[in-house]
Amino acid sequence: MRGMMLRSGLTMFFASALLALMPSVARGVSGNPTGYGILLGCFGAGAVLGALTMQPARARWSTEAVASGGVAILGLMTVAAGFLHAMVVLAATMLVAGAAWIVFISLVSALMQSLAPDWVRARVLAVFMLVFQGGLAAGSALWGAVAARAGIQHALFWAGLGIIATTALGLVAKLPDATTDVSPWNHWRMPAIVEDVRPEFDEGPVLVTVEYRVNRDRTREFLQAIHEYGRVRRRDGASRWGVYRDLEEADRYVETFIVSSWAEHLRQHERVTTADREVEDRLRTYVTGAPNVRHLVSASSHT
Repeated sequence: MRGMMLRSGLTMFFASALLALMPSVARGVSGNPTGYGILLGCFGAGAVLGALTMQPARARWSTEAVASGGVAILGLMTVAAGFLHAMVVLAATMLVAGAAWIVFISLVSALMQSLAPDWVRARVLAVFMLVFQGGLAAGSALWGAVAARAGIQHALFWAGLGIIATTALGLVAKLPDATTDVSPWNHWRMPAIVEDVRPEFDEGPVLVTVEYRVNRDRTREFLQAIHEYGRVRRRDGASRWGVYRDLEEADRYVETFIVSSWAEHLRQHERVTTADREVEDRLRTYVTGAPNVRHLVSASSHT
């Protein structure tokens, strides 16, 4: 998800040049405000056409292919806009650019909503919009300055190349075809607590330890799975996560992590998703018996 945010931010940083410099392009071609209105209208009409053709395209090609294709086309149209002088051809260019623009934005926005768990979705979308709008704002200022110094053609040319170059980010931040099931999976057993030490919700920090008995011949696979699950723990609010092996018992491994308060730990139970269950199920195949879970609250909370 971070990769997608970085990718969308960089793409918008370069793509902002087309919209920011469109008034100057229109003035150079038509010399009046009507030309700018025509170009902007064609860009909007292209966005509508792009939205209509996106689903058929996704049915034929992968999500990554559609998004990268849209970005590459947007880059080419940005380069072309700086060298065209006929209004009809320039209007057609803006039509195609609008379609390519909306294809990428729609795909990334939809994936952001579908990949974010319920409890953090609003914050994820807020950060995404910040990155998106920030890229537009910063890019508009920069490409305006470049155009003032080097000319509109040079600004659009380099911005278009930058847009095309962002497709390389698909190698490290590929857009998935299938969405991950992030529906809540409240599977954790509530800890048995002695009544006279029952913690208050604001007490903490809380130390959680999980003891595993690992099959000796599956140690490597276990460590890979437990570190993958550690990312889930940290995402759900844990800190200072770690896993340790016992020097006296070779098959005993202990996972530890700290949560800021008892209430925050209880919220962790609600943040685990169905997709996380697959990681945990794979982890369980490498151990014998059920893990032994312990919950410890800071002693200073009871003094």
